[in-house]
Amino acid sequence: MIERAGRVVGGRTPIAAALAIVAAVASLTLTAAPAGSQTRPASAPNPDLEARAITRMVTAAEVADWARERRDAPAMIVAARMLGDIPTRRENGDEPFLTHAALLDEAETFAGGDRVLLDQISRERSPDKGVRASPFGAGPIVVVRRLRARATYSFTIEARRNEVLRVAAIGDGDTNIDLALRDENGAVVCSDGSLDHYPVCTVARPQAGPIRIEIVNRGEVWSRVQILTN
Repeated sequence: MIERAGRVVGGRTPIAAALAIVAAVASLTLTAAPAGSQTRPASAPNPDLEARAITRMVTAAEVADWARERRDAPAMIVAARMLGDIPTRRENGDEPFLTHAALLDEAETFAGGDRVLLDQISRERSPDKGVRASPFGAGPIVVVRRLRARATYSFTIEARRNEVLRVAAIGDGDTNIDLALRDENGAVVCSDGSLDHYPVCTVARPQAGPIRIEIVNRGEVWSRVQILTN
């Protein structure tokens, strides 16, 4: 089963769904939600919660893209807030680029001299906030890699039987990124070849054993890719 932002890919997730989130959340007082920080909750990893976290992060990437196209500071603040209560477990590699702090930096550039927006961004950055407790458990694993034009990056994980497996690959926006998951015999168990830079794959009830994850840069320029998996 292939899923993006909680819906099956085949029909694409309509951007209207992401914009509905923008409209709903932007209407709230921006001081209400916790901002992200390096504070990690003590809860153990939970595959189901982490799968939901990956869905949220991909939706935030879609909202952020919409905000960039329009230089819309309030929408970018919403995208940042969507990441604010999601802790992550970082593997080695480059620094993640889709983060609460990075999106607030972008929102600040869009805000210009608007004092109301700048005050909202400042409150979002407050060190008094942060992830005290998260509905997403310990959060998904994040790996960042640089892919040359037309290159493929692959690695193998060990799937646990009957535990949802969700993988996303969020590019930096310059190129089309594709994703495929293969079993130990090389058969494709999930793929997302949509013409975008945030493919997502979900295997609802995998067999136990190795799963090969392949991420392909379909473009003519190199791209950073933020890989998420539970």
